Amino acid sequence: MRRASLLLALTLLTTVLASGTAAAWAAPQAAAPRAAVIAPQLQAQLGAAGQNEMVKAIVVLKSQADLASLRGIARKDRPGAAARILRARADNTQRALRALLKVRQAQGLVSDIEPLWIINAIAVTATPAVISELAAHQDVREIRPDLAVAAPQTAATATSAPAESNVALVNAPALWDLGYRGQGIVVANMDTGVDVTHPDLASRWRGGTNSWYDPNGEHPATPTDVSGHGTWTMGVMVGGDAGGSSLGVAPDATWIAVKIFNDRGTATSTGIHQGFQWLLDPDGNPATADAPDVVNNSWTMSASGCLLDFQPDLASVRAAGILPVFAAGNYGPLSGSSASPANNPEAFAVGATDDADVLYPYSSRGPSSCGQPVYPQLVAPGVGIHTTDLYGLYADETGTSVAAPHVAGALALLLQAFPGMSADRQAAALENSAIDLGAAGPDNSYGDGRLDALAAYQWLSTTPDFTSSVSPSSASTAPGGAVSYTVSVSPVNGFTGDVSLTLSGLSAGQANWSFSPSVIAGGSGSAQLTVSTAASIAAGTYPLTITATSGATVHTAAAALAVTAPPDFTLSAAPASRSVVAGAGATYTVGVASLNGFADNVSLSLTGLPSGVGTASFSPQVIAGVGSSQLTVTTSPTAPGGTYPLTITGIAGGVTHTAAVTLAVSARDFALSVSPSSVTISRNQSAKYTVGVSVAGGSVGKVSLAVAGLPTGTTSVLSPNPVGSPGSSTLTVKATSSARRGTYTLRITGTSGSLLHTATATLTVR
Repeated sequence: MRRASLLLALTLLTTVLASGTAAAWAAPQAAAPRAAVIAPQLQAQLGAAGQNEMVKAIVVLKSQADLASLRGIARKDRPGAAARILRARADNTQRALRALLKVRQAQGLVSDIEPLWIINAIAVTATPAVISELAAHQDVREIRPDLAVAAPQTAATATSAPAESNVALVNAPALWDLGYRGQGIVVANMDTGVDVTHPDLASRWRGGTNSWYDPNGEHPATPTDVSGHGTWTMGVMVGGDAGGSSLGVAPDATWIAVKIFNDRGTATSTGIHQGFQWLLDPDGNPATADAPDVVNNSWTMSASGCLLDFQPDLASVRAAGILPVFAAGNYGPLSGSSASPANNPEAFAVGATDDADVLYPYSSRGPSSCGQPVYPQLVAPGVGIHTTDLYGLYADETGTSVAAPHVAGALALLLQAFPGMSADRQAAALENSAIDLGAAGPDNSYGDGRLDALAAYQWLSTTPDFTSSVSPSSASTAPGGAVSYTVSVSPVNGFTGDVSLTLSGLSAGQANWSFSPSVIAGGSGSAQLTVSTAASIAAGTYPLTITATSGATVHTAAAALAVTAPPDFTLSAAPASRSVVAGAGATYTVGVASLNGFADNVSLSLTGLPSGVGTASFSPQVIAGVGSSQLTVTTSPTAPGGTYPLTITGIAGGVTHTAAVTLAVSARDFALSVSPSSVTISRNQSAKYTVGVSVAGGSVGKVSLAVAGLPTGTTSVLSPNPVGSPGSSTLTVKATSSARRGTYTLRITGTSGSLLHTATATLTVR
């Protein structure tokens, strides 16, 4: 069976973010100013998500572990030590967020919570309001989408190349003759899985619960591959000779694997993060040295540009002494076709050539979007590669997917010979010993050249060199702030040259920087790198490359600068509206919450309240950093009725935020009524009426009553007078014997301050 190896393409999940506050763990409220950097892929989708729709995101914390201490630890112990450090940092700094998410989960607003200690992040599936609430949390640096990876399609390809010519071309048999066949070395791939039943792979699986990981949970115990892609790449690394020829570069190495792709051919960035952290500590016990020595990744993202979603994973893996080998991509022949994460500074990207050292036309080329000096770093055979396939069969595959595992297999041989090598030293050996192809010197098609395992062994045995590293791998600051890194240089094979240091990745308008010292004398020592950011620098994550140069020898070390939003505050007011009767008071609670360490005083003021309506006061008028104030609005008894929009303004230095509330005022007034509307009496009789006082909006106090329109010869009494509001009074009209006969209209007038109302009734005297 023959199939073509296509590079894995990565697509984006539909994710969205909104905003909120976690101050008291009440239900998340409306969007607040965001402190965390929101990945651009998410921003366009914010308005598209429904209020109760669950979305996926990776919440990355500001606090990141410093793995510099690993340099003094034996290489075999570094993965476990790295796992301990990373786990401790995550456990200590994620507590508040995990507790908040548990509360939200109980409220039905969060469905999944997955802590990721390798990058100090939490993968969540939650409503947009909760994800936005997390974005405003002071511990959060950025929120990224949970990505989806598409497994490759397969297609037939023909080749007439000898089955093992690729292995011979990279000079692996020469190291076999020296006794180095990968014995005692563990290789791993992160791929579609591995067919453990293949006769060229079965005996090379390390076996046990710490040798296979499926983050999707479909095949929890037994290595499985329904695609074939992972089986192809593993065969190039460690395949045996059951088919009549030796397929693998390191045939005596053992393998473990992470099946990042599910059986439907997709993976998530959460699963990939889980896979990387499993590689550092497969059995969950950092005290046991069961991490792999080599990791191959024959997948990449399909989106162009420099995407740093997995940079923290690669930095941790590399700090643990494991060089993350990546297929460069099959996006050629255009220049600038590099792909992430292969173009991340911590990755080692491998392009593809045929057995005649001619570049595979579709092999991705530089320049790198992430600033690597050349892209790819190396090339290896990748056309018509005879390797293991599903069901015990074999396939002849083409692409950078099968080129990269040649480099991973060669590393297994070299690490058997030089077990203490750092990841930087491994990369240097591969680059400095490669067979130069194409234009003289490193270039953006062939990189440093084609892999030569024997030449790399010889270089490691004899060549003075140095390694460079930087810690921490990531540092955070607000715009205008400064961060420091320690750059270390160590000699190898008696190296004694002076090493000069330079930095790239930032423009002069974004920051200024300095090394102290800028030259490390004798090839051994450290320097302090200080980066001072401009106040105008945009929030985001900036990949930095520290270049160490001594003559013609150049090494790079990667770090990241995370620029957070500046210190800020949020202003809120509750309730949104109050209704009062004129003369009464209304209160609102004004809250100030801190973002990014804000601690200044916030002065409060109110606009929108007419002087004839009332007066307002804050208690306190100034909130120190975080807290609340009570706004009291006292209305005038004569305030006209209406709805008044009020604006609360908080000012701290040059930062201003507002919150809106509404005051609804009901004016005080009254109305008069008379019952019955008409009375007929004879002379010497009395007529009685009830005068009612009702209120509109609110009581006006006492109402004075008067009656007019009485005929001659009559008298009247109002009792009581004045009358309360609401209330009633009895009007008694007595006709004397001389009262004039006729029908008369009586006008009753009620007066309270400037308010005057009247009512009428009819009196007939016979």
